[in-house]
Amino acid sequence: MSGHRLFVIAHRAGNGLDTLRAAETAGALWVEADVWAHRGRLEVRHTKTMGPIPLLWDRWRLELANRPQLTLDALVRSAKQETTLLLDLKGSAPDLVPLASSTLDELAPQRPYAVCSRNWDLLDAYPRGPRVRVLYSVGSAPELRAALQHLAQPRTDGISIHARLLTAEVVAHLREQAGMVISWPINTLALAERLQSWGVDGVSTDRLEVVRAL
Repeated sequence: MSGHRLFVIAHRAGNGLDTLRAAETAGALWVEADVWAHRGRLEVRHTKTMGPIPLLWDRWRLELANRPQLTLDALVRSAKQETTLLLDLKGSAPDLVPLASSTLDELAPQRPYAVCSRNWDLLDAYPRGPRVRVLYSVGSAPELRAALQHLAQPRTDGISIHARLLTAEVVAHLREQAGMVISWPINTLALAERLQSWGVDGVSTDRLEVVRAL
């Protein structure tokens, strides 16, 4: 692969301690985790609640909501010092931002980390600082159109965007406005190489073989 060096994010690998360890062993220096505020604490999972029904769901599967869930505290304590956590903030709970920020400040006050979300209100409210990158997530064409205006503000550290929305011209424009550009889901080296040639800075992948190769 030619050009600048890509950094690679192990997508959802932070949602379990076993997958965290596997990603770190494969060489991932960035690990993504999905974070929800639920009943006053931060849970790390991709599944969603069903209100009063004691089940969690995610597309084609269901699981019991009363099963023990990984917490952000446990994830931060378990991750290697050199691992950069990318926290994908989920939902719209008003205590999500203060809980996430205070957890990282308390447990890892010197460790750089990043947050992303498709709920931009959460990101606009997130406390800025020299060790925090705030990445606005874009997964649709309407969101991209909105991002081209929203990302012009100086509080933007970068963008995390679905690969299907990208062209070389779009990447150049986003880099000019947003700085860092990360793309997902990048599960082949051929796609990673194409995005690298367009100027994408980092890629998020579900595949450990891509992590190892990059």
